[in-house]
Amino acid sequence: MTEKSDPMAIEGPKQLPILLKGARKTDVRSQFAALCYRIRKGEPEVLLITSRGSQRWIIPKGWPMAEKTPAKAALQEAWEEAGVKGRAFDRCLGLFSYTKDISKTESLPCVALVYPVLVTSLEKNFPEKGERRRKWFSPKKAAGKVAEPELKKILKTFDPRLLDS
Repeated sequence: MTEKSDPMAIEGPKQLPILLKGARKTDVRSQFAALCYRIRKGEPEVLLITSRGSQRWIIPKGWPMAEKTPAKAALQEAWEEAGVKGRAFDRCLGLFSYTKDISKTESLPCVALVYPVLVTSLEKNFPEKGERRRKWFSPKKAAGKVAEPELKKILKTFDPRLLDS
């Protein structure tokens, strides 16, 4: 199936940069995250990766990208951070908030919108290979590994059968 014939693809206006009058570095920022999953023995498994700094379990996420939908940006982050090749769905599963450390003394409040990515393969070589670990978990176990309460709920309630409905 090509991207052009993908019934889940959503084409829309390109997002222009948002300039906020009087904006400060502490204003909330948006990111797009990938909930990477596969089906094994009829059950879903979720891929978690470790953060580069604290090595805690997270899902791939990053900043909006010019010329990419939120789902395609999440898929790009999944490739860079975890070596994921797969299909991104343009259906936001929910969002979670967290604080992104940008230096030892500075952090940014962020909101990450989560998009499902069906993993077709995991590549051995990818941009952040030496910086992260990756591991498959059941959605329930994955929920117990992450720190963010909203992400825990998204993982606990994730059902890939609902994506094609």
